[in-house]
Amino acid sequence: MLAAREAIQRPRDAKLLAVDAAGRITHHNRSALIGLLRPGDLVVANDAATIPASLTGIHEPTAAPIELRLAARATLRPDDISRFSAIVFGAGDWRIRTEDRPPPPPLRRGDRLLLGPLAATIEAILGHARFVSVAFAGSTDAIWAGLARHGRPIQYAHLSQALAPWDVWTRIAGRPAAFEPPSAGFALDWQLLANLSAKGIGFATLTHAAGISSTGEDVLDARLPLDEAYVIPPATVAAIGEAKARGGHVIAIGTTVVRALEHAAGEHAAGEHAAGRNGGALAAGEGIATGRIGPATPLRIVDAILSGVHEAGTSHFELLRAFAGAEILAAADRALNALGYRTHEFGDSIFLETSGRREGHQPRFAEAGFLSHGK
Repeated sequence: MLAAREAIQRPRDAKLLAVDAAGRITHHNRSALIGLLRPGDLVVANDAATIPASLTGIHEPTAAPIELRLAARATLRPDDISRFSAIVFGAGDWRIRTEDRPPPPPLRRGDRLLLGPLAATIEAILGHARFVSVAFAGSTDAIWAGLARHGRPIQYAHLSQALAPWDVWTRIAGRPAAFEPPSAGFALDWQLLANLSAKGIGFATLTHAAGISSTGEDVLDARLPLDEAYVIPPATVAAIGEAKARGGHVIAIGTTVVRALEHAAGEHAAGEHAAGRNGGALAAGEGIATGRIGPATPLRIVDAILSGVHEAGTSHFELLRAFAGAEILAAADRALNALGYRTHEFGDSIFLETSGRREGHQPRFAEAGFLSHGK
């Protein structure tokens, strides 16, 4: 597989590898996604806008240059943005591979960080010398303005040029909440949404604070994904219930949608069990998705996922293991490599149905010029 180097959200040649519930693999142009969906299905996407979460500045006690990458916060309320957890790097920028970035100077509780028009204080070291919680000084309006003026999108060395803020916003971006873009949503555009409606396929959204994908430290990467806040609207819960009632399937656009829906369903199920009730599968409202989803995770809500192409060993790939077994994913990985699929946020896509959810389902089609692979 190759790294996608250009910040183009919907390239004409974007590819889509599809794996159906029986493990059959087909290749398509990503623009043909709608052909893999059925009337009655419901597509759920993350409408989070991406915060400019990379802040350069100075570690005041040593006057050393640093980069602060905001990584998580406990709420998505727009008037509560003073506290974040963050990863701190030493001198350098995105052109240097993350794993090659120098460490920051020694960080201690109470240290001030001067970040352009913003100032922040380290409140705690979070189990690693570069992972901290910070509190920004100033009013809500001043913090938002400082982020907008001084912040840059988080990015990595595989890209050829610096990202602009609009490069990392999906077409449906709303509340500023994500730290890196919910990039599976780059596949969506207004024409596709209109075509979904015309075909009788529903569409709904939630907001999830998509977090950082790499810290440059193996021990920190092992903690990814971090705890991430989300909000699920009542209308989305109602749409999911209606889709399930009519036999439709829920299609998650991206791993963040899976994390939000499955965490909310698990929390609701636990609460109902503790109260001696057997209520509905999902409740609307705010929550914080914790832990990893992996092969041992039962999927209560989501039946299929549209995701980027992820390398084995990453937390995103681990989540895909909740949908399919090791043999199927290994076959998909071989097919992705054979046809040179592109990885990372501006890369190609994979559509993966949960094993056994659509017994007897046949692949929809095989695009001319693409290969079809058996299990």
